[in-house]
Amino acid sequence: QVQLVESGGGLVQAGGSLRLSCAASGRTGSSYALGWFRQAPGKERDFVAGMNLSGRHTYTADSVKGRFTISRDNTKNTVYLQMDSLKPEDTAVYYCAGRRGITTVKAYEYDAWGQGTQVTVSS
Repeated sequence: QVQLVESGGGLVQAGGSLRLSCAASGRTGSSYALGWFRQAPGKERDFVAGMNLSGRHTYTADSVKGRFTISRDNTKNTVYLQMDSLKPEDTAVYYCAGRRGITTVKAYEYDAWGQGTQVTVSS
């Protein structure tokens, strides 16, 4: 059983930055994938970025490419999402998700989820 704990959300003005963290505990390993998803009110949960703890299979959604960067610290079993040039449309609850295998963009393929962290971008 893998547990995921997110942190780092908050309120920021448009153009600002935030960094989200996702700490994984339990049986992971280099083949384990961690992904970030977000869900705005009334909308579906969308893939943002993800990577395997090996550093391979790194993907970023087109909507955030060039603004968001995913990285990892294997010594802490933690994945980060650096979010720059934030826009009001980035406002959502951001979730960390985990699965054994390569990174995918489909939420239903992940079997471990964090509690979510709110990101609010004011205009």
